[in-house]
Amino acid sequence: MAIFNEANTVEAYLYDLLSGSSKPVAVNAVQEPESHYGRNHKGLGWRRLASADFPRQPQEVLVESWVREALIRLNPEIAAQPDRADEVLYRLRAIVLSVRSDGLIRANEEMMAWIRGERSMPFGQNNEHVPVRVIDFDNLEQNQYVVTQQFTFRAGSAERRADLMLVVNGLPLVLIEAKTPTRAAVSWVDGALQVHDDYEKFVPELFVCNVFSVATEGKEYHYGSLGLPVKDWGPWNLDADGGDPQRHPLHGLKLAAESMLRPHVVLDILSSFTLFATDKKKRRIKIICRYQQYEAANKIVERVLAGYPKKGLIWHFQGSGKSLLMVFAAQKLRLHPRLKNPTVLIVVDRIDLDTQITGTFTGADIPNLEKAETRDKLQQLLAQDVRKIIITTIFKFGEADGALNERSNIIALVDEAHRTQEGDLGRKMRDALPNAFLFGLTGTPINRFDKNTFYAFGADEDAKGYMSRYGFEESIRDGATLKLHFEPRLLELHIDKAAIDAAFKEMTGGLSDIDKDNLGKTAAKMAVLVKTPERIRRVCEDIVQHFQNKVEPNGFKGQIVTFDRESCLLYKTELDKLLPPEASEVVMTVNANEPQYKAFSRSRDEEERLLDRFRDPNDPLKLIIVTSKLLTGFDAPILQAMYLDKPLRDHTLLQAICRVNRTYSEQKTHGLIVDYLGIFDDVAKALEFDDKSVTAVVSNIQELKDRLPEAMQKCLAFFAGVDRTVEGYEGLIAAQQCLPNNEVRDNFAGAFSLLNKLWEAISPDTILGQYEKDYKWLSQVYQSVQPSSGHGKLIWHSLGAKTIELIHQNVHVDAVRDDLDTLVLDADLLEAVLSNPDPTKTKEIDIKVARRLRKHLGNPKFKALSERLDALRDRFESGVLNSVEFLKQLLQLAREVLQAEKDVPPEEDEDRGKAALTDLFNEVKTAETPIMVERVVADIDEIVRLVRFPGWQDTLAGEREIKKALRKALFKYKLHADEELFEKAYSYIRQYY
Repeated sequence: MAIFNEANTVEAYLYDLLSGSSKPVAVNAVQEPESHYGRNHKGLGWRRLASADFPRQPQEVLVESWVREALIRLNPEIAAQPDRADEVLYRLRAIVLSVRSDGLIRANEEMMAWIRGERSMPFGQNNEHVPVRVIDFDNLEQNQYVVTQQFTFRAGSAERRADLMLVVNGLPLVLIEAKTPTRAAVSWVDGALQVHDDYEKFVPELFVCNVFSVATEGKEYHYGSLGLPVKDWGPWNLDADGGDPQRHPLHGLKLAAESMLRPHVVLDILSSFTLFATDKKKRRIKIICRYQQYEAANKIVERVLAGYPKKGLIWHFQGSGKSLLMVFAAQKLRLHPRLKNPTVLIVVDRIDLDTQITGTFTGADIPNLEKAETRDKLQQLLAQDVRKIIITTIFKFGEADGALNERSNIIALVDEAHRTQEGDLGRKMRDALPNAFLFGLTGTPINRFDKNTFYAFGADEDAKGYMSRYGFEESIRDGATLKLHFEPRLLELHIDKAAIDAAFKEMTGGLSDIDKDNLGKTAAKMAVLVKTPERIRRVCEDIVQHFQNKVEPNGFKGQIVTFDRESCLLYKTELDKLLPPEASEVVMTVNANEPQYKAFSRSRDEEERLLDRFRDPNDPLKLIIVTSKLLTGFDAPILQAMYLDKPLRDHTLLQAICRVNRTYSEQKTHGLIVDYLGIFDDVAKALEFDDKSVTAVVSNIQELKDRLPEAMQKCLAFFAGVDRTVEGYEGLIAAQQCLPNNEVRDNFAGAFSLLNKLWEAISPDTILGQYEKDYKWLSQVYQSVQPSSGHGKLIWHSLGAKTIELIHQNVHVDAVRDDLDTLVLDADLLEAVLSNPDPTKTKEIDIKVARRLRKHLGNPKFKALSERLDALRDRFESGVLNSVEFLKQLLQLAREVLQAEKDVPPEEDEDRGKAALTDLFNEVKTAETPIMVERVVADIDEIVRLVRFPGWQDTLAGEREIKKALRKALFKYKLHADEELFEKAYSYIRQYY
């Protein structure tokens, strides 16, 4: 029987793909001498070399002799005096060594500056500084491209082995982790977690030159940059063909690798699509492109180089990273040698987007950036022929008459292009820059009646009018954004369709905050209907009830969209009767002479501070009330629910509802629109676009309820004939016997994962009552068969908050006895068990050992034992071991588990807990927040020991108390606002205390 594992399937397949398959060479055959550098004409252009043949020691990151050769080959000044290469190598070595003190991101940033040729040395005439080239980006044949398997690196006692490594000129740039595809539960996620949680932490030196890492199990291909949480690792679907079911499963991997892992693409991502930025918490982060940004930015550059057509339209769905796309395109255009130092204009169409985009550019430290905040400044910059990146707004062109600059190497990137029809600004812009390139970016698709909007951007040469399209189907498939569900509430208050339509037209797109003085008759009539005190009272009561039951328990927040500014006040007054005043806040535009709204007048900074509070999971501010502000360009991933009570349509509606589609945490599976007006009673009419797939953006939450019975049946079908009323081990064993091997267990986990998602999305709802008993039973079975080694994270994950609460509602912790010690140590009992192996008893021991091991998840001493248990089961289930032999080895393993528990006193587990917490807080401290790590950890340790009790992890009360204690400790050091930090710290406490 052939044994498949990761080395001889995915890893070998990729190795052959990258370097061409290696055929054994006959002993007496004459071999063609291979050139040492340049791209390989086989495979994707990489030359294969066994890692044993690399001229390096396991504790060296750089292949120094190859780096030296490249420096001499690419720099005439070094070639003239080859010992200068050692001076450069000394600098590069110092960066690798600095990783432990400066952190991985800063070390990587400095190394990238050297690799990109941004650093210089005094090697010129009279010690003049000249740039040093480590890689040749102009002539790619001058570089050496090597791929190797099992690249081992050792740092102190930690040794790690990368499955595949792509090495250019002696620098390891891309690490690839290939997982076995033969076990359903093991997926790319396990590979990515290994890179992110283990390698980057324990051997950071290996990543100092890293451009990105890849994880795959053959079915899916995902990549991420340093420090990127695994949930944000993206796919690379550049050459995806329509999902043909007949395809070879490795076909998707082949397409992704062929498109992303060619030498020129890796180097393009390194030179033009990598950014270092400072996030809101003042931490350095590394950003690399998603594939749609790579494709669109390169299409812009190609079109500019070709010189024709001089325009193009890019439609990328809301939330798919258009601001960054503009940064990447601007960066590449500015540095392109053939464009002779062009001017790049970033044109935004409103004040608040100005800050969002400017924030993206300045956060990413893009050089040569100018802001044209006034028309005069814009005219001055263009008239003076300034060659920089200029950020301005479309309105600055409104008063510019005639041409401002007739140069042809001006490239304008216009954001939210669909809104520029106001006063023909698009045409004015074309007049002002007659020979410039104009590219429009939009997040909403074209409409027939909008064609005039797009005449300035859509090129006739582009089919369907777009040069690049990234729709929401792609966006949801790639995990860039979430699905949207709508839930109609209080149907009796819904308003007649025709009235909504007419009112919408009269409210002029509903985008202007300052409502027109003479509201049209229909809209005025509707305003009266919408604002009756009784209606507002009922809607507010319903919002509070819905929010507290459905949104708040998972840690999310809400946005209420009201008819006009007066309604904002009416809602706020009503909500304050139901919730503490600090739970909600109104955000709107206020004019100078409006005393009634003065309380809500804020400067831009004050408003930004308020919104930061809204984004903070620990801030009491839970709901924001708006009428038009924050319906576009507002980004708050914590926002899940939008309560809609305003007539919106088409572009405006699509942009508004996309405020809730940002990804946030594992628990956020969808965005939710709660509809009080009846806008979605006819989805096709509400979102009337040429592109019919738009209506697929939203689906009725009712559809989820309709899918529940089938999902429940699918899970219960695994347990035909099992009596679900039997408790304790007997019940658990009967259930587990229906899941006899990994394949069946993984299939069950997949089916249960879907059911768990549905349950979390629908809960709480009366419809769930009839399924509650069965669901609780299934949840407990699922938990009991989870792999104790923690593998298979994609389908074996932690349960949702509402499920855990349900399981713990009336759990008696002692329902399942844990008497492993007596079992293993009682000689008579053992004798009896072994002489007459009873499958039920064997299963019971198996369950008890697995439960013990799960308690120590994350402790390396127990990890090996967990993996042995998994392997032992596999051998028994595949018939390699008979039942007596299995029981013997199982008891031996149980003894070792007990021995390991004796060797690791609880104190040591807690010491490891303290060590893990210390690492965690060291990671988040910055120059601005020199938190006293030892004091924080000591405080947490002390407070948790006080509050905890044996088995606290299994009770709701225990979890609540510990979480409260942890928040208190973090609050003292002003760290309570960082939700990710809280979650990590809590998971360590759960594990070690």
